[in-house]
Amino acid sequence: MTHATLCPDPVRRLAPRTIGPRTFDFANRVAVMAIVNRTPDSFYDGGATFALDAAVSAAVRAADDGADWVDVGGMAFSPDTPELSVAEELDRVLGVIEGIRAASDVVISVDTYRPEVARACVAAGADVINDTMGLRVDGMAEAVAETGATVVIAHSIAQPHRHHPRPTYGDVVAEIAQFLRAKVEAALAAGIAPDRIVIDPGHDLNKNTLHSLEITRRLAEITEIGLPTLVALSNKDFVGETLDAPRGERLIGTLAVTVMCIERGARIVRAHNVAPTVQTIRMAEAVLGLREPAWTRHNM
Repeated sequence: MTHATLCPDPVRRLAPRTIGPRTFDFANRVAVMAIVNRTPDSFYDGGATFALDAAVSAAVRAADDGADWVDVGGMAFSPDTPELSVAEELDRVLGVIEGIRAASDVVISVDTYRPEVARACVAAGADVINDTMGLRVDGMAEAVAETGATVVIAHSIAQPHRHHPRPTYGDVVAEIAQFLRAKVEAALAAGIAPDRIVIDPGHDLNKNTLHSLEITRRLAEITEIGLPTLVALSNKDFVGETLDAPRGERLIGTLAVTVMCIERGARIVRAHNVAPTVQTIRMAEAVLGLREPAWTRHNM
């Protein structure tokens, strides 16, 4: 088994970057991306934020709880949910983006793999395209370049909204790293600026639990690529299967793997439960010497 490496040097050398209205020092801080799914069948909340007002309110509440940005999704990655037309997806997300932007300066990302949706959402106020297809859909890299938005390039291997049963890899982490490096090169060739690129190894996206545990264990091999790395761990199946925990009981496991990923260089954490995630991150930052305690009185 490959031994884990903590916080590789390229992470410590990350330059501050501006995303939308906010500036992030990823060498020394970890950002929280809150999840707001405007879907009637969200695996986590069962559609609690499907109504427009509920979605906007959830986003504003997440920002108040310490989220640095909010990720808005109109269609789930899972092919077990209905596939939407472009018009239907836009109908779900545009109003949420406009509502959040009117109420908050939080960074807004949209979880989509469609170029048409990306363009319209950036025009409506989104700052980031969170692409779970990793720029594999024709025209997406060019669409992101045209808008000037930041892009999250996630690793996955299935065709959009299609099952990929029993995925196999020779070396899952090495293959993810190779994929991400190639997609970063494609992004640069399409005109996306290097300071507009974030990478995501795609825990559970066309991977089984053993794959996702290996990604977590060896995340330093991804973060050493030298770009801000996002991890989407929140309440995922690999946490549930590891702990034999149903979806409503995965927070502790999620926070445990969050700390391990931060140690190995992750700098953006996608989360359903914002307040406990913020506290977990701030504690991890302090232990790693990246943040001073809020105050020091004990035995001082």
